[in-house]
Amino acid sequence: MKNIIILFIFTLFSIAALSAQEINWVSMNDAIKLQKKNPKKIMMDVYTNWCGPCKMLDKNTFQNPDVAKYVNENFYAVKFNAEGEGEIYYKGQLFKNPQYDPALSGRNAQHEFASALQITAYPTIVFFDEEANTIIPLKGYQSPSQLEIYLKLFQADDHKNITSQEQWEKYQQDFKPEFKG
Repeated sequence: MKNIIILFIFTLFSIAALSAQEINWVSMNDAIKLQKKNPKKIMMDVYTNWCGPCKMLDKNTFQNPDVAKYVNENFYAVKFNAEGEGEIYYKGQLFKNPQYDPALSGRNAQHEFASALQITAYPTIVFFDEEANTIIPLKGYQSPSQLEIYLKLFQADDHKNITSQEQWEKYQQDFKPEFKG
């Protein structure tokens, strides 16, 4: 009987783990390559290791099943450490972090790509179109329901029809959120 209970508990945990959806993160270089085969927009999470709101965004928003499912279906998701050491090839230019110091445990030098995107706050979520052109950087922590409007706005290209503050306010007012959390 004890073995049956243990097996039952193990099965429940296994089912829960399989049903939990996570965002399929790729590098920016890979996202650009993937766009050439199957055009999709890119959602890039720009974070740093020391940033508390970045960790909250990971835990509360990017692990939300509705967010993960929507992002995986409609975007290439990129996780980019703005103070990391990787190389990014973007629009014919190589970006790296020549000032990166692996001995530092806190803040580090900003990556050239983060500088080129004019990132001034963490976290920032940068949206790119199907040709890897920047649409907008969205600064600060976003809850699942706060992020939902932007995911759907950019995925549907509705942002192209909004040309005034009044139109944006009406869009927000008319938007019906569906994500839980």
